[in-house]
Amino acid sequence: MLSRVANSIYWMSRYVERAENVARFIDVNLNMSLDLGPEMQRHWAPLIYTTGDQEAFHAIHPEADQESVIQFLTFERQNSNSILTSLSAARENARTVRDMISSPMWEELNKFYLLVTSATPSQVLDSPFEFFTQIKLAAHTLAGVTESSLSHGEAWHFHRLGQMLERADKTSRILDVKYYVLLPAASDIGTQLDTNQWAALLKSASALEMYRKAYGRITPQSVADFLILDREFPRAIRFCLARAEESLLAITGGEHGTFQNRAEQQLGRLRNEFDYTNIDEILQAGMHEFIDRFQKSVNRVGDAIFDTFFALRSVPTQSQWQSQ
Repeated sequence: MLSRVANSIYWMSRYVERAENVARFIDVNLNMSLDLGPEMQRHWAPLIYTTGDQEAFHAIHPEADQESVIQFLTFERQNSNSILTSLSAARENARTVRDMISSPMWEELNKFYLLVTSATPSQVLDSPFEFFTQIKLAAHTLAGVTESSLSHGEAWHFHRLGQMLERADKTSRILDVKYYVLLPAASDIGTQLDTNQWAALLKSASALEMYRKAYGRITPQSVADFLILDREFPRAIRFCLARAEESLLAITGGEHGTFQNRAEQQLGRLRNEFDYTNIDEILQAGMHEFIDRFQKSVNRVGDAIFDTFFALRSVPTQSQWQSQ
């Protein structure tokens, strides 16, 4: 497969996953707002910091409230991580490899794109829960169509590699919203309000029912354990890293436990870290610090994948202009 084609499929997948997960970030805050009421206004600003877009946001908006944050994360074209910008980039990448993806994939991606471009900020603010639910459903539909209509060869593995790395990163950021940004006062820990916020976080990761089956009662430690270290839940970080490594090794023909290039080395090292840790060690070292280190490691994996598969030494390539 041409590196240009692999690069476009990889980034198409990452951008679609990014759009869905930004909707999940917003959904976390919307669900928490049901319990916090007017007090919730002060919790919209930290959401911008969690996504890493604070400089771009404050260059446009003087104050971070619900309206400005939703508009910025959903429709702002100057924000490289907004839902609209991500879907535009995904659609452009898909267009350049139209002959390598299936027609149902192309159709569903266009429907997803039109869902967002046909909406207006005022319509979204009038019924935000419905709109962001539609975004998640559109992403699920596209994922299902991809799974069932694209041959599981190199193209599919590059697609899954990008999807799983992006999902792992964004699951960590959803956790960071609660563990670092929305850390409750000491008097709130263990209260019904605290429990409701953890339940809202699980719902936003589509994880509440599976969590209940595994743990029953909601506790912060168990939620973190489930979303970070579970081997079977599709949005758990450990699960995502395992599937990403499977696809990487399928592309290179490598074997687990060895490496032939820097991409295999970086991803294998990161995946093994999750295989040989537990939630007590993570919490003892600090959840925010652990997540921050993990996100840097994912960026290093992304750089290694670029160097291994996409980089052309003689001329700049499209991938050099696409953001992580």
